Amino acid sequence: MLEILSLIRSDGDPRWCRSVPNWERGPWLETVLGLRRARGNPRPRLISSHLPIQLFPRAFFSSKAKV
Repeated sequence: MLEILSLIRSDGDPRWCRSVPNWERGPWLETVLGLRRARGNPRPRLISSHLPIQLFPRAFFSSKAKV
């Protein structure tokens, strides 16, 4: 899924996908380093997670985030 979303974000150009590692393109929300990296990424951000939806912050549900 991350590869597909990365290609969509880069308008189908694979250079970004090939040059930037997965953990930088779509950092894990549940790790401290991943959260810091996600906040530093330009919008629209790609964020990865295996958390159950019940553990997401309440602000997530009132945001314009796509799941």
